[in-house]
Amino acid sequence: MHYLQSVPFSNLTTSPNSWHSMERIYQKKTQLEHILLRPDSYIGSVEPVTQQMWVFDEDAGLNCRDVTFVPGLYKIFDEILVNAADNKQRDKGMSCIKINIDPENNTISVWNNGKGIPVVEHKVEKVYVPALIFGQLLTSSNYDDDEKKVTGGRNGYGAKLCNIFSTKFTVETACKQSKKCFKQTWYDNMGKAGEASIKPFDGEEYTCITFRPDLAKFKMSILDKDTVALMTRRAYDIAGSAKGVRVFFNSKKLPVTGFRSYVDMYVKDKVDELGGPLTVIHETVNERWEVCLTMSEKGFQQVSFVNSIATTKGGRHIDYVADQVVSKLIEVVKKKNKAGVTVKPFQVKNHMWLFVNCLIENPTFDSQTKENMTLQQKSFGSKCPLSDKFIKQATSCGIVESIMNWVKFKAQSQLNKKCSAVKHTKIKGVPKLDDANDAGGKNSIGCTLILTEGDSAKTLAVSGLGVVGRDRYGVFPLRGKMLNVREASHKQIMENAEINNIIKIIGLQYKKNYSDPESLKSLRYGKIMIMTDQDQDGSHIKGLLINFIHHNWPSLLRHNFLEEFITPIIKASFKKNQLSFYSIPEFNAWKESQQNHKSWKIKYYKGLGTSTSQEAKEYFSDMQRHRIPFKYSGPEDDEAITLAFSKKKVEERKEWLTNFMINRRQRREHNLPEEYLYGQSTKSLSYNDFVNKELVLFSNSDNERSIPCLVDGLKPGQRKVLYCCFKRNDKREVKVAQLAGSVAEMSAYHHGEVSLMMTIIGLAQNFVGSNNMNLLQPLGQFGTRLHGGKDSASPRYIFTMLSPLARLVFPAVDDNLLKYNYDDNQRVEPEWYIPIIPTVLVNGAEGIGTGWASKIPNYDIREIISNINRMLDGEEPLPMLPNYKDFRGTIEQVMDNQYLNSGEISILDSTTIEISELPVKTWTQAYKENVLEPMLNGTEKVPPLITDYKDYHTDTTVRFVVKMTEEKLREAEAAGLHKVFKLQSPLTCNSMVLFDHVGSLKKYESVQDIIRDFFELRMKYYVLRKDWLAGMLGAESAKLSNQARFILEKIQGTLVIENKPKKELIRMLQQMGYDSDPVKTWKQAQEKEEEEEGEGGEKDDSTGPDYNYLLSMPMWFLTKEKKEELCKQRDAKVTELNTLKKKSPADLWREDLAAFSEELARVEAKEKENATLPVKTGKGKAVKVKKETLPTPQGRRVIPRVTSTMKAEANRKADLKKGEGKRGKKIKVSAVKYSMSDSEDDFDDWGKKDAPKRKALISDDDDASFAPDPSTVSDNDVDSPAPPPKQPSILDALSKPKPASRAPAAKNVPSFDSSDSEIEKKAPVTKQKPVLKRKKNLSDDSDSSSSDDLMSRLKSKTTAGTKVSFYTEHSFSIYVLPAPVAAAPRDKPSRARKPITYNLDSDSDEDF
Repeated sequence: MHYLQSVPFSNLTTSPNSWHSMERIYQKKTQLEHILLRPDSYIGSVEPVTQQMWVFDEDAGLNCRDVTFVPGLYKIFDEILVNAADNKQRDKGMSCIKINIDPENNTISVWNNGKGIPVVEHKVEKVYVPALIFGQLLTSSNYDDDEKKVTGGRNGYGAKLCNIFSTKFTVETACKQSKKCFKQTWYDNMGKAGEASIKPFDGEEYTCITFRPDLAKFKMSILDKDTVALMTRRAYDIAGSAKGVRVFFNSKKLPVTGFRSYVDMYVKDKVDELGGPLTVIHETVNERWEVCLTMSEKGFQQVSFVNSIATTKGGRHIDYVADQVVSKLIEVVKKKNKAGVTVKPFQVKNHMWLFVNCLIENPTFDSQTKENMTLQQKSFGSKCPLSDKFIKQATSCGIVESIMNWVKFKAQSQLNKKCSAVKHTKIKGVPKLDDANDAGGKNSIGCTLILTEGDSAKTLAVSGLGVVGRDRYGVFPLRGKMLNVREASHKQIMENAEINNIIKIIGLQYKKNYSDPESLKSLRYGKIMIMTDQDQDGSHIKGLLINFIHHNWPSLLRHNFLEEFITPIIKASFKKNQLSFYSIPEFNAWKESQQNHKSWKIKYYKGLGTSTSQEAKEYFSDMQRHRIPFKYSGPEDDEAITLAFSKKKVEERKEWLTNFMINRRQRREHNLPEEYLYGQSTKSLSYNDFVNKELVLFSNSDNERSIPCLVDGLKPGQRKVLYCCFKRNDKREVKVAQLAGSVAEMSAYHHGEVSLMMTIIGLAQNFVGSNNMNLLQPLGQFGTRLHGGKDSASPRYIFTMLSPLARLVFPAVDDNLLKYNYDDNQRVEPEWYIPIIPTVLVNGAEGIGTGWASKIPNYDIREIISNINRMLDGEEPLPMLPNYKDFRGTIEQVMDNQYLNSGEISILDSTTIEISELPVKTWTQAYKENVLEPMLNGTEKVPPLITDYKDYHTDTTVRFVVKMTEEKLREAEAAGLHKVFKLQSPLTCNSMVLFDHVGSLKKYESVQDIIRDFFELRMKYYVLRKDWLAGMLGAESAKLSNQARFILEKIQGTLVIENKPKKELIRMLQQMGYDSDPVKTWKQAQEKEEEEEGEGGEKDDSTGPDYNYLLSMPMWFLTKEKKEELCKQRDAKVTELNTLKKKSPADLWREDLAAFSEELARVEAKEKENATLPVKTGKGKAVKVKKETLPTPQGRRVIPRVTSTMKAEANRKADLKKGEGKRGKKIKVSAVKYSMSDSEDDFDDWGKKDAPKRKALISDDDDASFAPDPSTVSDNDVDSPAPPPKQPSILDALSKPKPASRAPAAKNVPSFDSSDSEIEKKAPVTKQKPVLKRKKNLSDDSDSSSSDDLMSRLKSKTTAGTKVSFYTEHSFSIYVLPAPVAAAPRDKPSRARKPITYNLDSDSDEDF
């Protein structure tokens, strides 16, 4: 081949004889001349370059350093070396490579004992093959691109280039096939060829190349140290990457036994961040891929080989492996990354050191130097799937820890950017800051920053600054509550404007130690003064600020850096005297000691905003009284702050609050005053005292606001609403917004009215999953199950009023027995109401407080009533299952306090399913968006599962009709339709925490315990009610008797009252034996008893007898009719009293329950009637609701099952929680093919040695309507499991198949298989009505409306307790046990009960 070469064109014009110059411009070169003239196109640069590379030095071993070498020389040596290694791919028997480098004689030789080159003459070229390969350009054995080869060379240049750039090049090869040995030498850059020497040969094959590089061409005079070190490293590379080949270097065997030991040469002497040796993870993925991974501290590092070529720059093979590792590691990092710094894949990669040795078919490179492999992954010819074990080890080899340390470092550096290291006199960009004039100057240590709770408090502070001046005081308002920095993520702290502003204003720097008093001079302010309301939320704000400083700069607290500014909570004034009280207990103590306290004017200061500007000036003028410094008193202060705010101290916090509640209760029982902080003598405060005496009040009130009371199931806000509604007793509907205003006024509600309106809406909601009994009526849009009640209309547009049931649950007569709270000197709602049933169970409860959270599901009202009736009869209450009004799904027990709450799904045909109910508290809209939409459209990781769905739901009902392919439906059914469509959710009752009647938190283990506690208290109150009623009725009958006698004596003339002085009249009535107003006297006596509580009730007669009830009677009362009416009323009261005396408290309770049950039935009947009423149009025509919203009657219902796997899992979690490890009872779960099935496992086989082992073929449900006729079911169908699907299926995604064995089952061995299909093998059996009906009172196992009903296939009538044997394509036999006794008779299908009882707790079938 010839090349035309052009001389620069500019030379043309300068030449005198341009025509003669043409020969010089266009020169014809042979290819050999072209290679020598332009070597960089073939072997890379021939200029020396310096770069960092791994080399092997005799003294230092393998190390990375700056090396000066000529890439071209390195390339020609590498070509020969790679050719030798390639020979291993052609001849698997090759076992040795010998490399010799002699720098003194400038000679390099590479020998291998693989298959030799055939020593035969090429028929076309007429030369011997070895001479053709090494002595003629563009010849290669690798030209056939259709043949997939995993060798290094492919272009036909490699070895020839070495020949061209050598002064002497010798080839020696021996071939068994031709039995000849060939040797030939070329000289002067392949310009001159010596004679070929061919000898007969009989021995082991080999090939040896010896050459002397033409150093002058590389601008070198000798093989220098760097070049030799680089070539030596390549010898080690071959030893590490060529499997099963021993490598000798300069006659010395290299101590590398494989890729893993080669990697150790890189990581030996390297240590991780803790100083330990690096952990290397190694995996031989398959015969073509071998991977090692360790941690890198210098950014991403890689050492890789493609077909023994050292790809020092990496390439697509490295990206392919690295991306797999990074994608898995980033998931782990995201979970651990509490700091919230965004971690990108390249940042994870920067902590990895990857070693890859691979064989790739026909690799391509971006240059002749072959440093970067460019072939696309799809053409690699093999895959490298890293195992789970490898990934798991990768997460624990130090890389993740290294990333996390980097994350912390980055977080810290980002935070430090927010701080300024320089003290500024003026700061910009902080709105609402009123800076002290001296802040940031030389007097900054004397400046105080006042942090106020909100803008109104700032105004108060600014008013006060008029007295003390603006030079040393700055003011900055806080917006609500500060972030708890101890548990916040880095992202939250970074984005929190308030924290950043405070740091900026004070001039703080993260991680700086302020122990040295001198360091305080770098701050803009020497003190912070906290000025908040004197309520519990104010205490919380103070606590959060203390926590912020303590967490970041604990040294500041030791300098008395924090202070608080206290304001009076109550002011009492009388004439010109004025007293200020800084805590309620102090005021109460004063009130008890003050005789005439009622003549004092009392004013409550709930917030700083209550104080006037004038009062602010008074506060600031008496700084000593109002300024309370926090003083550090030792490690107990640190412990107290951590206790209050650290997530790790949950248990300690519970103990702290429990001790507080016990202490408070004991103080109340012994009439001791409560502890308080801010007395007249308080001059300073320790952090320990603040946490244990002030902050604890907030934590406790937080619990009181969040966790309901056992007695009435209400939180304080709800109780206030109910109190107000009872007091108003509206007969007409009232607007929610107006009612909220009324509640705030009547019950002294101190929080925002928006939350009050939400509380009212919550009390009136009645959709599925909300209240089982709404105490208020929802007249308007109060929210539906579509959005879980969040779709309620604005409180301005909706109306409400008391439910007719409310006063029957909370009888008015009990109001007289309650203990009422006082707030702002005003009587407000009681401590708790006392209902006739435990309403906390009826409507459930949920709340998160401090240290505790509470969650109780709803229960059926009638079951609760039935249990109370049982207890009234002296029996124990029955266990109850959670129940939600109008919920059409099922709730089943998995274990104690753990339930499975399942929706309804049925199969319409082989490609259609219908969802007709969702689990409780799964809202329709959210289900559609989060479950069905991703299933329809698929996600990045999961392909679409369904082909289409239609929704026919309304605001009260659910109906989705879902289409999917037959195959997908079969797979989904096997894996469990409820599981696949997310129609099951757990319901746990492990945190049933409630305030008991004395105001202490109590954790209940079971619902029965709650009922027992309630029953005991309620019974006491029925006794009290009876006593109260007896007294009241006695007083009322006495009053009527006195009135009747008075009228009689007046008519008869015995009594003369006209024209007499008042005093004499009263004296005369006393003498005649008339009682002072009996009702009033009796009520006063009751109140006195309460007040004195056994302090000796002397009657205070200072007010004198009250005869107004007689003397204020109108003249009309003197008529005969009125006299007779009064006598009748008196007799009625006496009769009523006698009747009451005959009744026991239990009788009173039963009467209340009966009246309530009657009204409940009426209300529910009316609701049903309203729901089924036809809708009337404007023309008066009735339009029926479309049937499409109702479930399809022909559907085959899929029965949700509690499987043994679920039980075992629930037990395991429960054990872990309790820390018991293993339970006494071992549960052996039989192997099930699909571990996530919804079906029963083989419970019946447990504990039976002779029980046959079977493969559980799981069908989520096969009701009879879809089961094949027994005659058509072949044995083959029964015994052989379906072949597994070829492509990845839902089952693969959902579960890992487990091996299971199966033996033919004996006919009469009772067995529970995993199917719901129930057909007798031999002949049909007659219908059995009561057991398997769908969704009536006590059933849920079959669809009774199905035309081809399951029971029609039963042969003969079976009685409870006998065995019914069914047979379908999945064998199944079952015991029909008696239906469980219901706790109460019911007439509505409120929750399905299972007639077929699986004896799940038993380990054997002896119970049967």
